[in-house]
Amino acid sequence: MNEAACYRLSISGLVQGVSYRASAIREAQRIGIDGWVRNRRDGTVEALAVGSREAVEAFVDWCRTGPPAARVDRVEVMAADLPEASGFRMLPDA
Repeated sequence: MNEAACYRLSISGLVQGVSYRASAIREAQRIGIDGWVRNRRDGTVEALAVGSREAVEAFVDWCRTGPPAARVDRVEVMAADLPEASGFRMLPDA
């Protein structure tokens, strides 16, 4: 059985204004994970990914490239507590 994983991601580079959040939602739904994504005032994108370890790691790999117009310089991955989550959604900017 594949154990559950929960990671908080901070994605740096040209990641705002390039449909990164909308693309991340589509990718998360495609691979079947829960969580959220939002822009940060510092120009980064932040995400929380919850699901099977295999699926969450696949999402992290996708985040390292993002959508075609993005230029990802760095993805910081931090373990996080498993929340009660359902679906993958966009949060307001923070």
